[in-house]
Amino acid sequence: MKAARYERTGGPEVVEIVDVPDPDPGTVDVVVRVDACSLNRLDVVQRNGWFALDGFALPHIAGMDIAGSVLAVGTDVTDVAVGDRVVVNPSMIGVDHRSALGGRRDVHGDLGVLGATLDGGYAERCLVPASHVFHVPDHVPIEHAATFPTAYLTASHALFDVGGLTEGETLIVHAAGSGVSVAAIQLAARAGATVLATAGSAAKLDRALELGADHVLNNREGDVTRWAREITDGAGVDMVLDHVGAALFAPSISALARGGRLVSCGNTSGDEAVIPSLGFLFHNRIAILGSDDYRPEEFAPAWQAFCDGAFHVAIEREYPLEEAATAQEQMLSSDFFGKILLRPNG
Repeated sequence: MKAARYERTGGPEVVEIVDVPDPDPGTVDVVVRVDACSLNRLDVVQRNGWFALDGFALPHIAGMDIAGSVLAVGTDVTDVAVGDRVVVNPSMIGVDHRSALGGRRDVHGDLGVLGATLDGGYAERCLVPASHVFHVPDHVPIEHAATFPTAYLTASHALFDVGGLTEGETLIVHAAGSGVSVAAIQLAARAGATVLATAGSAAKLDRALELGADHVLNNREGDVTRWAREITDGAGVDMVLDHVGAALFAPSISALARGGRLVSCGNTSGDEAVIPSLGFLFHNRIAILGSDDYRPEEFAPAWQAFCDGAFHVAIEREYPLEEAATAQEQMLSSDFFGKILLRPNG
């Protein structure tokens, strides 16, 4: 099969289209034809050598968010059939020991992730434990399914399981054009929160309003703290969802109300952030919460809600497998809204 693989870290030139062996399933595995795979920033930072998850190794085939049709099933698989349309949970927690991908530890151990520490969806086919595929209903386009796993599970886990967001609360979501933020704005609005969204362009702010944001701000021009306090009559917001990191960390903390919490699930602008005032932090009982990996039991209900709900899917562009490096460069430029997809099988 064809795959977009790299054998050393570096720029887009390290990504090569190569022939690799077809996956060989274990008795409880399936082989998925990759009809769509959405990109994530981790794809690029690992390729560049800026950061890598524990367990990452070269050569590597990226691609965490996979949707397609089942081509083959292991001998002990009973609830998945050849031809089924499926979306993949890329987190290899809870994999049966009989799987070719088994033997990983728990969520805080040697976590395997398809497309991050294991070969993923930048290929015509991908090996997946049968326990980690979920049926895609006929009314859901396969490319829409590929936008779901990382973005929606990251957002849902951070907002509700870690952050405890509830109806009536106020929330800031930064980088409104990213896949995680597109999901977070809609999830929070559906939960009854008032959503304040920031982005770096007027076009992205307009799109955020269409997704359900109540208030928007250009974070390259406006004062995030002042804006948030004006909207909340001086009180501040209950929660900030931040995957930008260093660039907006300080104003995000200063925008929080007493008892507010900042939930961090990313560091795209840098890994070292500043707390503007320790006095403000402890006097106002501010909480800074790291959002870790979602749990296996979170995937199915979130996927069902996605299939049942009227969520808007934002896809900026689709690329063939041969243009995987070009797709990654667009991801790195941030010149997109929502998700960028690969179509490995055309």
